[in-house]
Amino acid sequence: MYIGSHISASKGFEAMGKQALKLGANTFAFFTRNPRGGKAKEIDPADVDKLLALMEEHHFGKLVAHAPYTMNLCAAKENVRSFSMEMFQDDLKRMDYLPGNYYNFHPGSHVGQGAEQGIEMIAEALNGALFEEQTTTVLLETMAGKGSEVGRSFEELRRIIDLVDLDDKLGVCLDTCHIWDGGYDVVDHLDDVLNEFDQVIGLDRLKAIHLNDSMNPLGAHKDRHEKIGQGHLGLEAITRIINHPALKELPFILETPNDDEGYTNEIAMLRKLRKE
Repeated sequence: MYIGSHISASKGFEAMGKQALKLGANTFAFFTRNPRGGKAKEIDPADVDKLLALMEEHHFGKLVAHAPYTMNLCAAKENVRSFSMEMFQDDLKRMDYLPGNYYNFHPGSHVGQGAEQGIEMIAEALNGALFEEQTTTVLLETMAGKGSEVGRSFEELRRIIDLVDLDDKLGVCLDTCHIWDGGYDVVDHLDDVLNEFDQVIGLDRLKAIHLNDSMNPLGAHKDRHEKIGQGHLGLEAITRIINHPALKELPFILETPNDDEGYTNEIAMLRKLRKE
């Protein structure tokens, strides 16, 4: 089982790997730069090599890097879109230091322009940023539908993919809290939801899971994560998710409201609930 949490990148790449091991993890997520945006730290290739060696030694799964929250490829303001595009292009180059891993991002918020306009702008940005030689798979994250978020339905993500030329570079990260808040009942109808995902997007594009419980009831469109087993999804549903044949080999990233001790406990609990 590949499971981990978000880890601070402030101390470097090898330090992230060592921190993951302390938590009992064998994958992790990290922000490519400050989650509120800004200039990224210079990469030390020797530090990256130490992480890659540690990952190989301890049989890590794919890493799931996360774009900063301020990146909005379909923003109404031109300066915000330009800044977002610069971050996106820079991050894809930086990710090539960690070949073959994932770069996850929130598709964006159309800010009153309309979902279709937002979708077209996101696809345009992807067409301008993706390149043939990249080894990174870019993941569109499923969203809860808060405000003017794009990606609130499988159909919206499919529409983005259809407009991208290098669509072989694209995948999806499914957030369990987000899709529950978005109206997909993964508690009582997990198989139906996954069948719908397969019909609309294709399960071959599903590359990672953000494993979160939710503070909200089904369809609330609020996006408030809860600790595993303490929210509206509950432990039984989470157990079914981590053991589902279509999902069990994917990397599971915890984004629950926890400190290191909490993540350590959640990872240990989920490993016990996993049926090999």
